[in-house]
Amino acid sequence: MRTNALTWIDLNDGFIVAINIEAKPAEADAVAALLADLVAPTMAEPGVKLFIPYRSPTSPSSFFIFELYVDEAGWGAHQETGHSKTASRSCCPG
Repeated sequence: MRTNALTWIDLNDGFIVAINIEAKPAEADAVAALLADLVAPTMAEPGVKLFIPYRSPTSPSSFFIFELYVDEAGWGAHQETGHSKTASRSCCPG
């Protein structure tokens, strides 16, 4: 996991992915747990600068994920990891 602080220049240099998720109310806690479990392995990837899942305090079924990668290839590599594939199958079956 990254231990050095990112500067504003670091945060403005890379490939961004932003995702909104609206979970079914009965599944919101499971989605929150799934996202929390993704943080450590995702942040350990060499192409990842930030992976921040956010759960709305006023609408607990609403989630926002902010992802910042070194480049588009870093995002592609993330999509090929076991933890990403498992989360995608869990969140979006079919």
